[in-house]
Amino acid sequence: MGPHLFPSAPPLDVQAMEEARARWATRAMPPGALGRVQDLAVHLAGIAGVCPPPVPRKPVVVVFAGDHGVVADGASAWPSEITAAMVATVSSGSAAISVFAEALGAPVVVVDVGVKTPLDPLPGVRTERVADGTASIATGAAMTPSQAEAAVDIGTRIASEQIEAGADCLIGGDLGIGNTTAAAALIGAFTGRSAVEVTGAGAGVPAGGIDHKRRLVAIALERAEACAGPLDVLATVGGLEIAALAGFYITAAEHRIPFIVDGVIAGAALCAADALAPGTAAHAISGHRSSEPAASIVLDYLALDPLLDLQLRLGEGTGACLAFPLVQSAALALADMADLPEPGPA
Repeated sequence: MGPHLFPSAPPLDVQAMEEARARWATRAMPPGALGRVQDLAVHLAGIAGVCPPPVPRKPVVVVFAGDHGVVADGASAWPSEITAAMVATVSSGSAAISVFAEALGAPVVVVDVGVKTPLDPLPGVRTERVADGTASIATGAAMTPSQAEAAVDIGTRIASEQIEAGADCLIGGDLGIGNTTAAAALIGAFTGRSAVEVTGAGAGVPAGGIDHKRRLVAIALERAEACAGPLDVLATVGGLEIAALAGFYITAAEHRIPFIVDGVIAGAALCAADALAPGTAAHAISGHRSSEPAASIVLDYLALDPLLDLQLRLGEGTGACLAFPLVQSAALALADMADLPEPGPA
């Protein structure tokens, strides 16, 4: 699918993973008794390149927000103005993601990559606007390639800043009415699946019903077939906040910092990230299985095994946030559990 925009992600450290498996074999418990928690710790060792892996203690949640022109074509039951209202709700600390992040003691940063409605300055909200939302994927390309690249760059820069400031686990989130339509188109384009397979209800079935939404996705998928490479696909059928999330993931993998992926929007971003910087998805920790159909298609395509299945479909980073205690606990267990006691004399 054309040239990659970034170098490949560093491979997982096979030696560190072998050391982690060997270390589990000597912990004070029956072999394999911690099941997938053990696999998670092995993965963390591979990401970090050291065994035992560092215990993440400073998670940060970054929620990227952007609007979608396809809403004007009836893609959602909700108007675009809701995106700006939700940014304000997160800023006030009363959105679902705000509450879940508070449980972790994690700060929440909202990044306005392209909210259509002008926003007043709000606490915890950064203005990094590339455009006032995207154009409609039902009538043309969502973004120019330079806009898509600018949005990806915002994600890479913010991830770098958070890592430099001490963040040791990155949790990405999304806000944007209409973004499940763009995500479905992106996922269909990257995985080769049809509009019928990738399209779900999202935040609410549009007035024209699910068939209308599928038609919009099918039109976008047809346009994506002519794309020359992953950045072109992202520009043609994606979203500003999805592109920024992709950059966020690429940089986390590059720095060997664990990142937890949320639902279907995050899954679309990870598909793009892995196409732009091959190997990025191998670093991803899948927080949960969203009930959106395209989310499971992504998990299968990228060979990811989600930690939770709670029938969530909210986005914002909520499922990824809920998975963080498992990630932290897995690292702690591998680091701090006692050795098997030596058998004494019979």
